[in-house]
Amino acid sequence: MDKTRFPYTPNPLLPSGPVAGPSRRRFLQGLAAGTALTALAPWVPRSARAAASVGRHRLPELSGTEFDLSIEPTRVNVTGAPRIATLVNGLMPGPILRWREGDTVTLRVTNRLRRPTSIHWHGMLVPTGMDGVPGVSFAGIAPGETFVYRFPVRQSGTFWYHSHTRFQEQTLLSGPLVVAPREPDPNAADRDYVIFLTDWTDEDPEAVYRHLKSSPGYYNYEKLTVGDFIHEASVQGLAAALRDRYAWARMRMSPRDISDVSGRMTGGTYTYLANGQPPAANWTGLFRRGERVRLRFINGSSMTYFDVRIPGLKMSVIAADGSNIEPVTIDEFRIAVAETYDVIVTPIDDAYTIFAQAMDRSGYARATLAVRQGLAAAVPPMDPVFSRTMTDMGMSMGGLPGMAGSAKMDGAAGGEKKPGMQRGDMGSTDMPGMSMPGMRSGSSNPRQHVLPHARPNASGQIAYPQPQDVHLELGPEVARLDKDPIERLDSPGDGLENNGRRVLVYADLVRLERGPQNAEFITRDPDAEVLLHLTGNMERYIFGFNGLTYEESQPVRFPYGQRILVTLINDTMMEHPIHLHGMFTELENHKGKLRPLKHTVSVQPAEKLQYYVNATELGRWAYHCHLLYHMEAGMFTTAVVA
Repeated sequence: MDKTRFPYTPNPLLPSGPVAGPSRRRFLQGLAAGTALTALAPWVPRSARAAASVGRHRLPELSGTEFDLSIEPTRVNVTGAPRIATLVNGLMPGPILRWREGDTVTLRVTNRLRRPTSIHWHGMLVPTGMDGVPGVSFAGIAPGETFVYRFPVRQSGTFWYHSHTRFQEQTLLSGPLVVAPREPDPNAADRDYVIFLTDWTDEDPEAVYRHLKSSPGYYNYEKLTVGDFIHEASVQGLAAALRDRYAWARMRMSPRDISDVSGRMTGGTYTYLANGQPPAANWTGLFRRGERVRLRFINGSSMTYFDVRIPGLKMSVIAADGSNIEPVTIDEFRIAVAETYDVIVTPIDDAYTIFAQAMDRSGYARATLAVRQGLAAAVPPMDPVFSRTMTDMGMSMGGLPGMAGSAKMDGAAGGEKKPGMQRGDMGSTDMPGMSMPGMRSGSSNPRQHVLPHARPNASGQIAYPQPQDVHLELGPEVARLDKDPIERLDSPGDGLENNGRRVLVYADLVRLERGPQNAEFITRDPDAEVLLHLTGNMERYIFGFNGLTYEESQPVRFPYGQRILVTLINDTMMEHPIHLHGMFTELENHKGKLRPLKHTVSVQPAEKLQYYVNATELGRWAYHCHLLYHMEAGMFTTAVVA
């Protein structure tokens, strides 16, 4: 990404090179120590010294219409080794900001760092100059300066805020944001808690990024072994196992490439936090038996998808990305980076564990619901590490040159059909729609229905890129292409199928109320389509839209006043949480007028996902993958509404 647009100077107070991982004993000592904040130097604010005394059953919060926020370096101790985090008012996470729909808020943000900074109000409908993205919507906040954000609050729900400057988000410059509705809340509860999930590393984020650029598998400690191959051969036969290994080698991929950055339990770098507390510190929320407890889950991590459940307790999902939905009763949900889900639970036992395991099973965040402090429930074991399959990648072994038949395995890296795969009939052994290095790519337009022809708006603007504008070829920035991606709206996600639990899927989301969108657009046919392929080359650690990184791309054009159908096609082997600033999107999950509103959508491997954008917010908006290092590696562009 163009560093002149996103200026950054490495923090001299953070380690500049690789940091050796602590021993297991030292790691556990660090977990037990929690996140006590202590004074380091005169520039550490007073609030940092007092933060450790805040009760574990609540988070500090600020409410009203006037706010003073200070961004400052603060000493923390998560793993047993003191490090410097970048915090708001010296708190980890930053204070809960409580606003009310219909108010106008003023936030004075003072930069006490030695480098520029910023705050973006994730999911909030704000004027473009208040969106907080340096080089896109404003110049950033220089050291020693105060920037005043002021805007009307046009919506309600659960959101969050974070830095949009280089890797500051990885150093925990983030916090929860809760907006009370103007009208009575249809989901009133007796208790209301935020569960803010993050990933922390003792390493300098610049070092993490260098490792990924030099060796994308640097943090992958769960690669397949000879023992795995022997198991595969015993299950599916030697020839099929060899074909499977050859297929992955030909694609220069690993079926265990689940997450780029892993947790310390498997030798990685991340410690996973719930409300700023590592697992052993055990943040606790109190309740009385039979009360309705609302939990506002926010994935404020930099790179980690979490699979969340509360063993022994059903969850009723009532909101997604701040928008109310028809309640859905589930056991578990996967929350992508930057997504939010609100759930209602009614606990009746003394204690329950809130368990959020990383998608790659390299660790977990943990909190507790209890009738009094000091109680704890059992922490469940993590689920087994899973492998991607050829089906997950949108193909079978029959789609590979010189290979016939489909490799099938029980839970290993084969071509087993997943029950959540929607409408794709992946049982076919011939998947000619898959392109790989050495193969000629075909058409990049997977449409099987007639889509609208783009027409100019009143100012003569035309939507871009339209499907006919997209011409992709394999190369250094595009390692693979899918001609026949499928919808995966009823797939819970790789690794969650057939686990015996009811898992939330996008097909479950039905909007409860109209929300902040302009009503006249809700039933209109789209005026045009925009097509965006999510592309990349894991071996080079390059990502982009339509084969282009930020420096190479043109802005996406959403003509003002038009309704645009956006098609996202994931040509990579990893999930991508795609976030459009400034506007909500209507996820096309076949619910008609009751499509859910989302600010971030997770696109699974080999998936085609669509949503509608109502171009009612003038300005230039950031549009990117919310995996922090993917964004920096090129999966970032802008959307212009004019």
